[in-house]
Amino acid sequence: MKILVINPGSTSTKIAVYDMDKELFSKSIEHSKEELAPFKKISDQLEFRKETILKALKEAGFDLSEFACISARGGNIHPVPSGTYIVNEKMVQDMLSLKYGAHPSNLGAPIAYELARQYNIPAFIVDPVVVDEMEMVNKITGLKGILRQAKDHPLNQKAVSREVAKSLGKKYEECNFVVAHLGGGISVAAHRKGRIIDVNNALNGDGPFSPERAGDLPNVSVVEMCFSGNYTKEEILKMLAGNGGFVSHLGTNSLKEVLSRIEQGDEYAKLVYDAMVLQISKWIGIMAVVLKGEVDGVILTGGMAKSEKLVNDIKEYVKFIAPVYTVAGEFEMKALMEGALRVLRGEEEAKTYE
Repeated sequence: MKILVINPGSTSTKIAVYDMDKELFSKSIEHSKEELAPFKKISDQLEFRKETILKALKEAGFDLSEFACISARGGNIHPVPSGTYIVNEKMVQDMLSLKYGAHPSNLGAPIAYELARQYNIPAFIVDPVVVDEMEMVNKITGLKGILRQAKDHPLNQKAVSREVAKSLGKKYEECNFVVAHLGGGISVAAHRKGRIIDVNNALNGDGPFSPERAGDLPNVSVVEMCFSGNYTKEEILKMLAGNGGFVSHLGTNSLKEVLSRIEQGDEYAKLVYDAMVLQISKWIGIMAVVLKGEVDGVILTGGMAKSEKLVNDIKEYVKFIAPVYTVAGEFEMKALMEGALRVLRGEEEAKTYE
């Protein structure tokens, strides 16, 4: 029972083929700036990316007519509960319209939908970026009409939580975790008994600053910048997500480069790095409070969790809260497979997007 997994990113499309839970094939199809330049909007890349996937599968000797389903990364739609969703026309329209936000992951479901219809098999998405299980008390801000939003890394966060729970001899639904996904954007979440009840908006909202995002900022300073006449709305939004964090301070989004500068005696690089470590740790503490101190473990995951120095520096701040588990890297492809497989096995019922 073969499953095709599709995960579109900014400059690549990752695909994998599984036979049940056994990986048979994986490839990251790279897309150069020149290849993507003709496309004005992300949604315009649909046909191009679909064809690159079909070409890669053909070269690897796979026939989609032999597949049981397709599982794709879900992009920006309206907020939904956690779970596996069958891809339908409304979902595809919402993602391609970009009305809930533009992100390469918006291409996952539309590509899967077209291929699935062609080969008469189901297509799914699993725990899209807009999964919203936040309790209302955690959404309230000091201004009526402005609510905190959940935009984070639920697919990877829940996948690593299940792995750690399994290592503890428990089910994910029996555990309380604080999970920090450390990447270009950083999300820190409180997981209580299988639900993400609080998390920062890692895309363009609150939370610690990261290699590319500004995170929490003093309100008045931001307002003054907005009305200074020196910046357009688009420029300010890019400062918050894309040109914030390390990029703003140090001109790079590379943790490796920042650590290299520190080793060479760059004191400002060290100051900025130390500040990021402290902010991540503060947010882990915030989420421990959300869980009222009942924390089975703090989990560090994402690409930056591969840095032993970063992990150890965060541990120094948070090890008093609970045991710290490191699950470095991203496990989105496996999580997409597992979500589809749970449906195929009858362990979970696919939800309908409405």
